Amino acid sequence: MGDVAVGAQEGHGEAERPQEGPEGLDRPVGPGGPADPAHPGEEAAEPAAEAPKAKRQRSFWKELPLLIGIALVLALLIKTFLVQAFSIPSDSMQNTLQRGDRVLVDKLTPWFGSKPERGEVVVFHDPGNWLQGEPTPQPNAVQKVLSFVGLMPSAEEKDLIKRVVAVGGDTVECKGTGPLKVNGHALNEPYVFAGNTPCSTDPESQFKVTVPKDRIWVMGDHRQNSADSRYHQDQPGGGSVPVDKVVGRALVVAWPLDRLNTLPVPSTFGQSGIGTVAAAAPGALGLLGAAPIVLLRRRRRASR
Repeated sequence: MGDVAVGAQEGHGEAERPQEGPEGLDRPVGPGGPADPAHPGEEAAEPAAEAPKAKRQRSFWKELPLLIGIALVLALLIKTFLVQAFSIPSDSMQNTLQRGDRVLVDKLTPWFGSKPERGEVVVFHDPGNWLQGEPTPQPNAVQKVLSFVGLMPSAEEKDLIKRVVAVGGDTVECKGTGPLKVNGHALNEPYVFAGNTPCSTDPESQFKVTVPKDRIWVMGDHRQNSADSRYHQDQPGGGSVPVDKVVGRALVVAWPLDRLNTLPVPSTFGQSGIGTVAAAAPGALGLLGAAPIVLLRRRRRASR
């Protein structure tokens, strides 16, 4: 018998040539390739995507210093530019404010050029040794830090709190026991401490002054217990306070909670005519400027 070709035997023939793709290129076999010959009609299975690993949350105790740092920075910014707490150290503003009250002071509006107005309660830096001889509190380290960021009233700053009764250009006067007059208008002052008179009878506190430009005249609501503008008339400014010394206006009594209240401007400062001095000046200048024009027109008409 002749030899039988090896390639003719079933199962022992030559290996099949790889199938060519449409463009004559070999098709890869494996993931994404053609079906496994052993399982005709089935596509190769895609491998399962790996499940994303869950992120481990940071420990609360690791985040706490960051949170405290952010809170302190925000508190410092608020104290510097917006609102600051102050503690009332004396009885000079009774009964509006009591010793130990905490007030919140608006520090924002002065940054935009706002100036104190009549009737406002304001905090201001000592304009010239008004607090000379007054004891200075000695806060501990924790109190210093809390005061620095505005979480506690400052114990070291030399600040005072009084009511503005007159502004630059006003004429303010007190004679006898009162009433207090601003630009010739008597003030009805229900906020004055019960039993006090609007003016004190001692000669040192009697006055009639015109407040210089960009300054204010301040008085305590407890008139017989307040070393205010009346008692500093021998100093530069004649007892008035420079506007640039004003920290801001006290808006709210925030502590204790049973005294929570706002500090509005009393209606007596809104009475008609109280600001006539300041308002009359532009009007008078306008009248003086218009007079020559009117006279010139009359002469022209007369010459026709």
